[in-house]
Parts: sequence; C-alpha cells; structure tokens
Amino acid sequence: MRKLIEFRNIVKSFDGQVVLKGVNLNIYENEFVTLLGPSGCGKTTLLRILGGFLEQDEGTVIFDGECIDSVPPYKREINTVFQRYALFPHLNVYENIAFGLRIKKMGNDIIAQKVNRMLSLVNLTGYEKRNVTSLSGGQQQRVAIARALVNEPNVLLLDEPLGALDLKLRKEMQRELKRIQQEVGITFIFVTHDQEEALTMSDKIVVMNEGRIEQIGSPLEIYNEPANAYVARFIGESNIVDGVMLADRKVRFDERNYDCVDFGFRENEPVDVLIRPEDLAVVKPKDGVLRGEVKNVVFKGVHYELMVETRTGTSKTVRMNVVTQHDLTNPQAGEKISANDFYVDSDDLENREMTDADFISIANAQAWDEEERDISLTRVRHNIEKKPGVYEITFGTEKGTEVTVKVHVIHPEYVEDPRHNIGITALDFFITPDELWESMAISTDLKTWASAEAWNLQDDSPVEITDVKFDFDPSSVKEGSYDITFSTRGRIYKVETTSRLEVGDRVGLAFGPEDIHVMHKEVADA
Repeated sequence: MRKLIEFRNIVKSFDGQVVLKGVNLNIYENEFVTLLGPSGCGKTTLLRILGGFLEQDEGTVIFDGECIDSVPPYKREINTVFQRYALFPHLNVYENIAFGLRIKKMGNDIIAQKVNRMLSLVNLTGYEKRNVTSLSGGQQQRVAIARALVNEPNVLLLDEPLGALDLKLRKEMQRELKRIQQEVGITFIFVTHDQEEALTMSDKIVVMNEGRIEQIGSPLEIYNEPANAYVARFIGESNIVDGVMLADRKVRFDERNYDCVDFGFRENEPVDVLIRPEDLAVVKPKDGVLRGEVKNVVFKGVHYELMVETRTGTSKTVRMNVVTQHDLTNPQAGEKISANDFYVDSDDLENREMTDADFISIANAQAWDEEERDISLTRVRHNIEKKPGVYEITFGTEKGTEVTVKVHVIHPEYVEDPRHNIGITALDFFITPDELWESMAISTDLKTWASAEAWNLQDDSPVEITDVKFDFDPSSVKEGSYDITFSTRGRIYKVETTSRLEVGDRVGLAFGPEDIHVMHKEVADA
C-alpha cells in the first residue's frame, strides 16, 4: 500500500502549552483512519495542521512524497467536513455541492455530471432544488460530504461530523460514511472521541492522549491487545488489576498464578492485567476461578451488566460523638460564641504547622452578634503539645468574647492490610446535631469530619474510600455516640451476561488464558 501522508515529529503549542508533543504518523492510500481521544488530546490540532489551517512549531508534513508545510489550504488536495457543516443557506442543495466547481470555472455540463454523481453517492437524488435549511441534520451532513468529495480530493478530513446527530442517525451515518469511503476509494481521516464510531468504521485507529500517540492498530488489535491501561479504558469496558509477570505466559494477580498468552516481559515485572467484561463467564461458585457476590445489576437491553465483588475491602471504624453545642453569651459586647471539642492527629502536629485557621475550622468555632451577623475570631490561645494528651484551646473576638474547649491529641491507629496492599485511618470526632441536619452529602461530610483517608502501602498513592456505613438517621439524630465505618472497595469485576441475577447472589467467575491480557505499566511524564 502506498504511503500518502507522513507526520514527522510534529510539535504545536498554544499560549505556552504544548498540545502536540512530537507526533510521528504514517497514513496510507485508501485507508479509513480514525484519530481517537478525549477533548484536548491534540487530534483536531493534527487534522488542522494537515489541512493547512494551522502551522506547526516543529516538524514536517509530507503529502505524496512532497513537503506541504508552505502550501496554502486551497492548494492542498485535501477537503474538510466539520461538525458544523457550514452550508450556504442562500443556496439550494445543487448549488451548495457545485460551489467549488464553479470557483474552478468548470462548464455547466461537467458540473451537472459531477453533482448528479455526488447526489447519487450520498442518496440525495431528487433533492437538488431543496433549500438546505429545510433538510434534516443527516441530510445536511450528506450535502457537506458531497460538496467536499465533488472536488475529487485525495484525502477527506472529517472533524467529529457526527457529533450533532441523534444516536439512531449517528449509527446510520457511520455505515454510510464507510460505504462512501469504499466507493470513492480515497483516504478518510476521521476525528472522534467516540470509541464505537472508531471501532465501527476504521481500518486503522490512532489513540491519542495529551498530545502523544498511545497506540496505532486495527480495531481488533486496539480492542484485544491494548498497549496500556489508558488505551484499554478508552476502548471498551475494562477490568484492570495490578499484577506481576512471573515469566513468559505466566502472570500473578489477586494472590493467584494464572496461565496467559502474553510473553516478552521482564521476569517479575509489575504489569496491568486486563479482562474484558464479556470474557468473564458467570458460573456456580464451586466452578469459578474467582468467587464473589453480586453488588449491582443493570439491564442493558441485550445483556445484564453486573458488578461482582470478589474480595472484601479494608475498613476502619471510629466513634462519632454527637453533642449539643452550648452557646456562650457576652451581654456587654452583644456577642455569642461557640466551639466543639475535637480530636487532632499527633502526626499532623508533628509534620505540618497547623494554623489558627486550621483549629477554628476543626472546632467549628464561630461568633455572631445580636443580628446574627458573623464576627471574626481574632484570638486563639492554646497549650497544645505535639504528643498525645488532652489540652485546652480558647477562641475569642476583639471584644473579648471567648469560649474554651478540649483538644484530644491522639496517635491514631492505622489499619494496614498487606494482603490487599491498603492502609486506612480515621479519627473519632465531635459533631452537633445541627451540623448533621444541615449536611447535604452526609457520607462526604463524615469522611471530612473524621479525616478519613486510605492509601497504597507500596507507593503511598491515595485509595478511594467508597463505603461509609452508619446506623443513624442524620435528620433526627440525638446526642450520643455512634459507630462510623469507612471502607475501601474490594476487588470489583464488571461482568456482561445474559443470565438474570439479583444483588446478593453468590457467583463464580470463569475465564481462560486467552481472556487475560497483560500490559506494561504506564510511565508518567518526568
């Protein structure tokens, strides 16, 4: 196949931000190539550089063996269809398609021949005299494609042209675009962030991320053998777990060794392991490679999507002390003040300089006047030491209104779970019924009040606390002590199945060596 386009080390910046970081890419004659990636990854910028609408900072674009860096857009054998079709509202369908030919001063008979062929190609025969503003979105897109193709370019650029269409019409146009590309036999370069569009239409997919190319391959290669976790997550649904490549065709994850089909990794190399949801079979627990409990079920029309937890998470339980906040009144100053007792981590005192503002926030200290207007707390006095114990702290205003509360400095107990490689901690805390009643997101607020956090024991990276359990009604809570349990999620596998199951069902999950895909760990930019 003849090489038609070469991007050589393309670099482009906007306002000092690099959006293309040395892109190298070859595109061949008659290919349907899709640039796939999230907004801001650089795909449209690369397309606009090829079209001549932008100039790269570094690098070269080669078209059919010749450098086109200095060739203006109108002289490039390339046409573009944008998401907004930019049709001429004062011209009918025929004249919109014929516009480029009339600019070239072609004869009317030649124009008619070419326009009629395009109308037939895009299934709009009989629409010649229709005003483009009266057409549906799909019909307007067909006119835009016909207008671009009638000039017989070697390459057609399509910048998210299906984005404005509804789902049903978008699927129809995916098939139409592929049919048109095959009939006209030219190179299509298509930009999208929709994985389904890319998989449906492309001969080759270029997955981009933050100005770089992550992987180039056919739809099957990209889906079945993603280069890394980023590509796996972007193309299709994914179960990705940490693993270790023990040897060729042998990987360890979830505390077990498995046969796989991958090779060429270093011995004992940390890897990401991918298992697609459709590759997991739901079986009886005794027959499963993994066993777990169904946590969620969603009906998707042709199948059910299950969330199956195969191992428990790591948890920490603390005491929430609900106390009534007693306001102190200073009649002479016309002020009231209040604050809560509170707990503080001795490590926080040791490792960072806690400010008066920190203590005011933790104690929920506040003052106000007779008209309920907030008053600043300008005086904070305490005898807190950087070791466990009970201390006093006093908050006050400029007019001398003060309140003193107790500070419990504790050395918190960390729950370390080496089996799951997770650590978690949280502190007991004091709270008032009013604060609980006013909470708009109780689980989030409970994590904040308890300073709850979890982390990876190997690299100290944060781990999400996904579950907060308590046995009180926040809207009617009374004074007293309550247990709060903060938990990380266990291993959750997403599964696609036609079997109907209920939340709470115990199941087994079965898979084979060919269902396990091993990937190199992503390397962060320096």
